[in-house]
Amino acid sequence: MSGAEGALRARALELLARDDALAGIVHGIFDGTPPRASAPYVSVGAAEGVDWGTKDRPGREVRLTLTLVGVGSVADDRAAARVEAVVAALRGPAGAWSVVGARTMRTRFTFVRDGGWRHEVVVRCRCLAV
Repeated sequence: MSGAEGALRARALELLARDDALAGIVHGIFDGTPPRASAPYVSVGAAEGVDWGTKDRPGREVRLTLTLVGVGSVADDRAAARVEAVVAALRGPAGAWSVVGARTMRTRFTFVRDGGWRHEVVVRCRCLAV
């Protein structure tokens, strides 16, 4: 994983962990899929990066997947709203990188067995080296 992908994952985990409203709704925030966790929880999943530099600065475009896993009723979407609110907050410094753009590219909601569900948010972040 290049520096931009790792820095962006760390920033997303930090922002999600600092969200007190989200912490009151979910049981945990995890880096990757946890081996054992009871829903609801949030995981920071795949980070795919490609070159996105300028003539004078190296850069990366990173697509980051944030997943909210839950069970039962999907009518209460407070947790999903909190996860999506983190997208705008991703802009700014991230390690040796600066996130100059963050945008939700895709959301997907699926039902899984035993009454569970998954809400995935794929975020495109454009990063420049500082």
